[in-house]
Formats: sequence, structure tokens, C-alpha cells
Amino acid sequence: MPDAPGRGTLLVVLTGVFMTTLDFFIVNVAIPSTQRDLDASAAEVQWIVAGFGLAYGVGLITGGRLGDLYGRRKMFSLGMILFTIASAACGLAPTAGFLIGARVAQGVAAALLAPQVLAILRTAFTGLAQAKAFSAYGLSMGLAAVFGQLIGGLLIKADIFGLDWRSCFLINIPVGIVTLLLVPKFVPESRAPGRPRLDPVGMFLVTLALVATVLPLIEGREQDWPAWTIVSFVVAVVLFAIFGTVQARMAANDKGPLLNPAMFRERAFTVGLLAQLVFWMGQASFFLVFALYVQEGRGLDALGAGLIFVAIGVGYLATSVNAHHLARRLGRQVLAVGGLVMAVGLVLVALAVHRIGVGGNIGWLVPGLILDGAGMGMVVGPLAATVLARVSPHNAGAAGGVLATGLQIGNAIGVSIIGLIFYGALGDAPRPADFAHAFNLSLIYLIVVGVVLAGLVQLLPNGAPKK
Repeated sequence: MPDAPGRGTLLVVLTGVFMTTLDFFIVNVAIPSTQRDLDASAAEVQWIVAGFGLAYGVGLITGGRLGDLYGRRKMFSLGMILFTIASAACGLAPTAGFLIGARVAQGVAAALLAPQVLAILRTAFTGLAQAKAFSAYGLSMGLAAVFGQLIGGLLIKADIFGLDWRSCFLINIPVGIVTLLLVPKFVPESRAPGRPRLDPVGMFLVTLALVATVLPLIEGREQDWPAWTIVSFVVAVVLFAIFGTVQARMAANDKGPLLNPAMFRERAFTVGLLAQLVFWMGQASFFLVFALYVQEGRGLDALGAGLIFVAIGVGYLATSVNAHHLARRLGRQVLAVGGLVMAVGLVLVALAVHRIGVGGNIGWLVPGLILDGAGMGMVVGPLAATVLARVSPHNAGAAGGVLATGLQIGNAIGVSIIGLIFYGALGDAPRPADFAHAFNLSLIYLIVVGVVLAGLVQLLPNGAPKK
């Protein structure tokens, strides 16, 4: 029998969060050497990145429901096994095509693993312990995202055993094995009460709808938004409408739908999901254009760029470790304050970039980056807690899957929007100075994201969540 939930439980399940989030970001650092080593084409490089994100994004809702049905610990373990095996396949890939397939397998495994973490935190902890658990969740996710580029740069620079880029994937193997050995001792099993059903029709429909949504978001900008992307979005709307109708009918007949429509009648869940979408529209997109500015504009290598990200990490660490205390004092307004602090930080970054361009002292960026990280730390954990604490344990896995899906779709939308802004300003033959101009224009969009988030928070309900 596992021990009662505590630090061991958190350490084990949050290792899964850290690994899957890290692999979403670390691959960007490994791409140049990967392309040279495997002689990969531009299209293959894109799919090394996109294959993981697509499989991850479209599988989260189904992964969450499988945890509700068959046990969250069991699905977490299965996801970790598959993720570890897929990471080994990535690290040993002999060709670009093989690596793409392994990255897709990684995404499927991550989609099975990730929603179980949110469900376990929702069901295994209560009260202040639950608030602390979600704060730790936000800390681990944010640190993986912020330091992903630095960790990748260090691994490639160290070139352990001559592995070069492969070490970015192979590092997951010992971590995955140790985590799996600890799961039986520390992670309690839980599943939805009663006798819920699988709902294969719902899983099929929502998977198709999400593919039709995420695929054009990933591919559209690179291909200059061809006609098929518009058709795909239209098909997605139709599929989501059919899915919603089927789910409502199944709920009315008590047949165990994949997603219970009652969840969406809870204002905290619907507004919180929208806030999740908006918040993450500004995260991966910021990391993308900031990395391009410091590497292509200022000429830093991957390790040098990763070191600049430490400033964001410092701010993030300072607030995320205390996020549960801030949430207890400020309630929902901790999210609004976080959004506004991010916006202020990005204004300072924009002023600094205007002052230094691509040649001045990069230290001028640090105050704004610290503030941006501090704002992020006030949002990630408390936002997940705000949404999931008001969802019944019966739907914890499915709700965790929906929330994680909002994260992935938000990232994809944000990267698409900021790509249009950044590359539109950059032009066809950019000079280093053009990267500063394009980055500053992109910051306007990101500042708006922070302000919109603060406004959305005002629609969240006050009051105690469900137990």
C-alpha cells in the first residue's frame, strides 16, 4: 500500500510534469545539431518539434478519462513507461523519420501521463495541502519551461560520451526508471466512483476535432495559411458541435459521457479554462521570439541564451513557491495581479530593447524579465487550483485533461499569432537590428495578453470550492 499523500507523492508525480514540460521546450535547443547529424530537411525539423505537440495536445482529454476509468496511478505509470521508452527511441534515432515517429510516441505517452497529475493532486490532497500541492505543480512546470533551454544548452555543451543532442532525450531514461520504482510506495490509487463507461465515440470525435484544430495552428504560418487550414478549422467547429450534442445526450441518458456537460455549467471551470487558454497564448510565444532576439539578433549561442532565461526563472521561483500563500490572501485576484505584473515586466523589457537594440548591455533586460517571471509564478499553480478545486472528484481526470488541452491549444494559438507579427516585421532579408524591432512589436501582443487575463479573472466566482 502507498504511504499517505505527502512530499513523496508530490516528488514522484511532479517529476512527470517536469519531464514532459521539459521535453516540449528542450528540443528547440537541440534542433541545429540534430538537423546536421541526421541530415534532416526543413519539413522534417518542423515535425520533430510539431509531432510531439500535436500528439500531446489531442490526447489529453482521452488520457484524463482513462485515468478516471482504470486508475490514475495505473495510467500515470503506463504513461511514464511509454515516455521513457519513447525517449530512448528519440535518443537512439538513426534517421529523421525515426525521430519524428519517436517524438509522436513521446507526445502520446505525455498525454496519458500529464492529466493524471492534476487529478491526483485534486483527489489526494485537501485544504491547505491541496493549495501547496498546486503551488508545487506550478513551480515544477514553470521551472521546466524557463530552464529547458539552459538545461539543453548545458547537456549539448558537455557532450557527455559524445552524445551531443541525443543526451537531451536519453537523460529521461534514468529519471523515468527511478520514478517508476517510487510510484507504488508514494502514489495512492484513485478512480471515478461508480461504474463509468469508456465512451469510444466521444474519444474518437474529440480526437478528430482537436487534430482539426491543432494541426493547422502548427502548420498554418509555415505554409502561409493555405486553403486546407481554413477547411480544417471549419471541420473542427462541426466536429465539436457534434461532440457536444453526443455528450449532452449521453449525460441525459446517464450513459457516462467522456466529458460531463455539467462541468461546463460551473462558472469557475469555464472562465478558468478560458483564462488558461489566454495565459498560455503568451508563454511559448514569448519564449520563441525572445530566443530568436537574443540568438539571431544578438548572436548568443544556445547556452548563452539559456543563461538569460535564468532572470525569468529567478522571478518565477520567488513567487511560485509562495503562490498558495498569495492565493489565500488575495483569492482570485492573485491571478489578476500576476497578469498585470507580467504586463509591467514586458513593458520594461520593451523599453530596454528600444534602448539597447542588438548591441547594448543585455543587463538592461533583467529587471523586466524578473518581473515577467514573477507574474507567471503567480498564475500557473493558482489557476489550476482555482479551476480543479471546483470540479467533483468523479470528473477530476477528464477535467485535468481539458485544462491541459487548453494549455496546449493556447500555446499553439499564441505561437501562430506571434509568428505573424514577428516574421511579418522581420521581412525576407532580415538584419540583426530587425530582430529587435520585430521583438518589440511582438511584446505589444504579449502585454495585451497579460491585461486581458487580469480582466477575465474578474468573472471568476468568489467563495469556497467543492470538497
